[in-house]
Amino acid sequence: MKVGIARECREGERRVAATPETVKQLAGLGLDVLVESGAGAPAGHGDDEYRAAGARIVPKLDLANLDVFAHVRPLDPATAAALHRGAVTVGLAAPSSELPTVSALAEAGVTSFALELVPRISRAQSMDALTSQALVAGYRCVLEAAIRLPRFFPLYMTAAGTIPPARVLVLGVGVAGLQAIGTAKRLGARVSANDIRPASAEEVASMGGTFIRLDLETAEASGGYARELTADRGALQRRLLAPHVAQADVLITTAAVPGRRAPLLVTRDMVQGMRPGSVVVDLAAESGGNVEGSVPGMDLHVPTADGQGSVTLVGLKDAASAMPADASRLYAKNVANLLALMTRKGVVAPDFDDEVVAETCLTHDGAVRHAATAEALAALRDRPGAPGAATPGPEAPITPESENEGVV
Repeated sequence: MKVGIARECREGERRVAATPETVKQLAGLGLDVLVESGAGAPAGHGDDEYRAAGARIVPKLDLANLDVFAHVRPLDPATAAALHRGAVTVGLAAPSSELPTVSALAEAGVTSFALELVPRISRAQSMDALTSQALVAGYRCVLEAAIRLPRFFPLYMTAAGTIPPARVLVLGVGVAGLQAIGTAKRLGARVSANDIRPASAEEVASMGGTFIRLDLETAEASGGYARELTADRGALQRRLLAPHVAQADVLITTAAVPGRRAPLLVTRDMVQGMRPGSVVVDLAAESGGNVEGSVPGMDLHVPTADGQGSVTLVGLKDAASAMPADASRLYAKNVANLLALMTRKGVVAPDFDDEVVAETCLTHDGAVRHAATAEALAALRDRPGAPGAATPGPEAPITPESENEGVV
């Protein structure tokens, strides 16, 4: 069977769905791997490396002749429609926000697997792309903050005086948050964190951080994910967090609820209450933002309440793609391991009696198998002309100063 590896075409995407290492793995399964020329260049892999690993290099993939199509970013409807009936796709699909593509995949009779849907069980850990990419993103958050903060992270005791360590506050203690805590600690910062899940306190302590306990109900959904708070509880959470935000030199937000807009954790007033020169990094900017007014891919300068300076608000975009070599190394293994689970004697044949295969499958044989996505599509069809998949934008007006900077 022919497995196609595309050169990602979305702006800012530098990852690739297969590395020379995983090409060897796929070829060892009896699969014929076709790699689009230049696909691995942004991640540091040239065409010759892929050839040496057993891949065939092609100028452009013929989608209609592929049996399996591996990708990083969600496909567009035109690409989905170009695949032949019965073809298999593996990659990030963002089903909650890419409903037109999901519909196109179903109509084309494509069997698609969304890596966001991989169940969080021990057997599926090697296929969990959300976890592997969150690891990269959490690390990147701290680096972005450290670059912009006008002071050191670590404690320094010198003959000229003592420089205290920076105070870093992390909101949201999933994989990305824990990686941010660990990275900030390694840089010497004093780190505290908060999450609405009860198990987070021990996880924060294990990374060397201090857990902030709020007088707030816990909220944990299945699979270890956070559950969205009610409006009243969300407002109480922000009120309780405000003094901790005000004391931080760096605030990093990583909170997410799968399939929903990112929860609003920090208001504009809370940002304005921080000290001049402070830095806020919103990892959730692309999914609506944990911080009011954050814009993906932009640095914004929020005037402080005292009028003496501003706080830099960083809306991260393509966080994992900013480190394409290691992000691709991890992501490609996730893809290859899922394909290996479904391959027998050189044929990719999904066994829907397997829990991992069944739960990861988005569309198959003309139907949308993921219940929540099927319900969203049905609701969209019942509301003709509804915007549907659009991700809500920032709630505060932005006046950009340049492509990468602006004022809120």
